[in-house]
Amino acid sequence: MTVIRGSRRSFDYVRHGTVDLFAALNTATGKVVAAWSARHAAEDFRDFLDLIDRQVEPELAVHVVCDNLSAHKASVVHKWLLAHPRFALHFTPTYSSWINQIERWFAELERRCLQRGSFSLDALKTALEAWIDTWNDTAHPFKWTKTADQIIDRICRYCTRIAGPTH
Repeated sequence: MTVIRGSRRSFDYVRHGTVDLFAALNTATGKVVAAWSARHAAEDFRDFLDLIDRQVEPELAVHVVCDNLSAHKASVVHKWLLAHPRFALHFTPTYSSWINQIERWFAELERRCLQRGSFSLDALKTALEAWIDTWNDTAHPFKWTKTADQIIDRICRYCTRIAGPTH
C-alpha cells in the first residue's frame, strides 16, 4: 500500500520581510511590466506609472485597473495623471475584485515561483526578476475558455442555489 502525504511547512519558518510588487499586464501580448518597493506609497505608485509610460508605445492609451488603496488616489498621483492624459485609472468596487487577467498572472507567480519558498529580501527580488523575465520571454495573452453567457449562467445558477431556504 502506498501512502501519499501532502507537504508540510516547518514550524521554524522565518519571515525575512516583505516587498510590494507592482505589475502591469499588457492584455494583448501577455507581457508584464513590474517593479517592487519596500512600501506601497503614492510616490512608489507614481514611479511605477513612470516606468509604464517609458515602456508603452507613446501613441497607445493606457488603462490601469487599481484597487482602492489610498496611494492610488493621492494628490501626487492625481498631478501625474494630469500631466499624462493618455493614462486612465479604473478602480475596482470597494470590497470586491474584478475577474481580471492580472489576478490570474499573480496566481501563476505564486504557483510557479513563490509557493513553499523561503527567501531573504534579496533572494526574493532575484527570484521575482528571473521569473518575470522568463514569463516575458514566452509571453502570450490569456485565453478564457468560457463565453460571457456561460459565466453569467453559472453565476445565476449559483445565486439561485444560495438564495434557497437554509437547512
